[in-house]
Amino acid sequence: MAKKEKNEYLIYNGKPFIRGGNTLYFGDPKDRYIVKFIINHSTMVSGEEIADSVTIQLITNTGSEKERVIKQAERDGLYKAIDIGEYWLEDALEKIKPEG
Repeated sequence: MAKKEKNEYLIYNGKPFIRGGNTLYFGDPKDRYIVKFIINHSTMVSGEEIADSVTIQLITNTGSEKERVIKQAERDGLYKAIDIGEYWLEDALEKIKPEG
Protein backbone atom coordinates (compact mmCIF):
# COMPACT_ATOMS: atom_id res chain seq x y z
CA MET A 1 0.00 0.00 0.00
CA ALA A 2 1.21 3.50 -0.83
CA LYS A 3 1.65 6.06 1.93
CA LYS A 4 3.35 9.38 2.54
CA GLU A 5 6.17 9.73 5.03
CA LYS A 6 7.58 12.83 6.75
CA ASN A 7 9.65 13.70 3.67
CA GLU A 8 6.37 13.99 1.68
CA TYR A 9 7.36 11.38 -0.89
CA LEU A 10 4.83 8.72 -1.70
CA ILE A 11 6.22 5.39 -0.47
CA TYR A 12 5.25 2.15 -2.23
CA ASN A 13 6.59 -1.18 -0.97
CA GLY A 14 9.27 0.64 1.01
CA LYS A 15 10.61 2.71 -1.90
CA PRO A 16 9.90 6.35 -2.76
CA PHE A 17 7.84 7.48 -5.74
CA ILE A 18 8.89 10.95 -6.90
CA ARG A 19 6.89 12.84 -9.52
CA GLY A 20 7.94 15.73 -11.70
CA GLY A 21 5.31 16.62 -14.30
CA ASN A 22 4.60 13.56 -16.45
CA THR A 23 7.64 11.66 -15.16
CA LEU A 24 7.75 9.47 -12.05
CA TYR A 25 10.82 7.87 -10.49
CA PHE A 26 10.51 4.77 -8.32
CA GLY A 27 13.29 3.48 -6.12
CA ASP A 28 15.84 4.51 -3.54
CA PRO A 29 18.06 7.30 -4.91
CA LYS A 30 21.06 5.59 -3.26
CA ASP A 31 20.53 2.32 -5.18
CA ARG A 32 22.31 1.46 -8.41
CA TYR A 33 19.05 1.17 -10.37
CA ILE A 34 15.71 2.98 -10.33
CA VAL A 35 12.64 2.88 -12.55
CA LYS A 36 11.48 5.84 -14.59
CA PHE A 37 7.85 6.07 -15.72
CA ILE A 38 6.94 8.53 -18.47
CA ILE A 39 3.22 9.22 -18.88
CA ASN A 40 2.75 9.52 -22.63
CA HIS A 41 -1.01 10.06 -22.65
CA SER A 42 -3.79 10.42 -20.13
CA THR A 43 -7.58 10.66 -20.24
CA MET A 44 -10.07 12.46 -18.00
CA VAL A 45 -12.37 10.00 -16.21
CA SER A 46 -14.95 11.38 -13.76
CA GLY A 47 -12.89 14.56 -13.33
CA GLU A 48 -9.62 12.68 -12.67
CA GLU A 49 -6.69 12.43 -15.06
CA ILE A 50 -5.87 8.74 -15.64
CA ALA A 51 -2.67 7.61 -17.37
CA ASP A 52 -3.48 5.29 -20.25
CA SER A 53 -0.07 5.05 -21.97
CA VAL A 54 3.11 4.77 -19.92
CA THR A 55 6.73 4.13 -20.91
CA ILE A 56 8.74 2.17 -18.31
CA GLN A 57 12.53 2.41 -18.16
CA LEU A 58 14.91 0.58 -15.83
CA ILE A 59 17.80 3.04 -15.59
CA THR A 60 21.15 3.27 -13.86
CA ASN A 61 21.23 5.73 -11.01
CA THR A 62 24.92 6.06 -10.18
CA GLY A 63 28.29 6.86 -11.71
CA SER A 64 29.08 8.31 -15.10
CA GLU A 65 26.33 6.27 -16.76
CA LYS A 66 23.56 7.88 -14.71
CA GLU A 67 20.15 7.50 -16.38
CA ARG A 68 21.39 4.98 -18.94
CA VAL A 69 18.40 2.90 -20.04
CA ILE A 70 18.82 -0.82 -19.31
CA LYS A 71 15.30 -1.98 -20.26
CA GLN A 72 12.30 -0.24 -21.75
CA ALA A 73 8.67 -1.11 -22.46
CA GLU A 74 5.31 0.55 -22.85
CA ARG A 75 2.10 -0.43 -21.06
CA ASP A 76 -1.53 0.65 -21.10
CA GLY A 77 -2.20 2.20 -17.72
CA LEU A 78 -0.08 3.12 -14.73
CA TYR A 79 -1.03 0.00 -12.73
CA LYS A 80 0.40 -2.34 -15.39
CA ALA A 81 3.48 -0.12 -15.73
CA ILE A 82 4.15 -0.13 -11.98
CA ASP A 83 3.72 -3.90 -11.88
CA ILE A 84 6.43 -4.56 -14.45
CA GLY A 85 8.66 -1.69 -13.26
CA GLU A 86 8.69 -2.98 -9.69
CA TYR A 87 9.55 -6.49 -10.92
CA TRP A 88 12.44 -5.17 -13.08
CA LEU A 89 13.81 -3.11 -10.20
CA GLU A 90 13.68 -5.93 -7.64
CA ASP A 91 15.29 -8.33 -10.14
CA ALA A 92 18.11 -5.89 -11.00
CA LEU A 93 18.83 -5.07 -7.35
CA GLU A 94 18.79 -8.76 -6.40
CA LYS A 95 21.38 -9.58 -9.08
CA ILE A 96 23.90 -7.07 -7.70
CA LYS A 97 23.65 -8.17 -4.05
CA PRO A 98 26.88 -9.76 -2.82
CA GLU A 99 26.58 -13.42 -1.98
CA GLY A 100 27.18 -14.56 1.54
